[in-house]
Amino acid sequence: MILGASGFLGNVLYKELSPYYDVYGTYSRDNPVLEENQRMFQWDAETETISLLLDELAPDLIISAIRGDFSAQTHIHFEIIAYLIKFQKKLIFISSANVFDVFTNYPSYEYDKTLSESVYGRFKIKIENALLRLPNHLYNIVRLPMIYGHNSPRVKELKLMHDLKEPIEVFPNVVINATTHDKFAQQMHYIINRELEGVYHLGSRDLIHHKELVYDILKGLDLEEPIFKNVYNSNEDRYIAVIPKENILPKNLQITIEEVIQNSVKVS
Repeated sequence: MILGASGFLGNVLYKELSPYYDVYGTYSRDNPVLEENQRMFQWDAETETISLLLDELAPDLIISAIRGDFSAQTHIHFEIIAYLIKFQKKLIFISSANVFDVFTNYPSYEYDKTLSESVYGRFKIKIENALLRLPNHLYNIVRLPMIYGHNSPRVKELKLMHDLKEPIEVFPNVVINATTHDKFAQQMHYIINRELEGVYHLGSRDLIHHKELVYDILKGLDLEEPIFKNVYNSNEDRYIAVIPKENILPKNLQITIEEVIQNSVKVS
């Protein structure tokens, strides 16, 4: 069961996994197309409990790709954790590089200490810490960097800002890694298929400055003379990157920044 299957990442996962597994998903807003899909359930995390859906579907694996109110999400995830413990089922929690946003002097690895200044990062840490207290076979924590790729929200926004001749916000001193939604879906499929346990960092093995990545994508899209708004959080380089170190996926499932750029500029 994919929570948030109508969102960008949830939908990518739904399409990747549906041919191989018995997959169900949730969506929150009225959607006539999804209402016709017998495998999609309308559900609002802010007003409804998840327990009714869990009782009806009895999923062996839950993938959390929902967005929205952090308080509601926290309550939902603790309901899910109770379900995991009672029935010995599994949750894959999609987390973020933001759980490390205090540590700016180096990239972060799977089992580094988490600490965040942001509300978003602290919310993710709260769920992560609850999962880390469980037996390993009941969860995966999957931390993501910035996601690009053809037709991704970030690439669409770059195109729109360029077309409108609006300044594109970039961070010249921020060193990141990145991935694409296509690679993310393949990696998740592998983790599920091999029944892997633990924490995974699904970012590129190499790093790049944020402004350089955005510039290279725009160049690859033949979008000339972009207007940049440079944002400096500090005088020194800051790292916001989740690098795989302990749990390394096979070489064909790894990704480089160059591949991120190529995928972001390809015609789908």
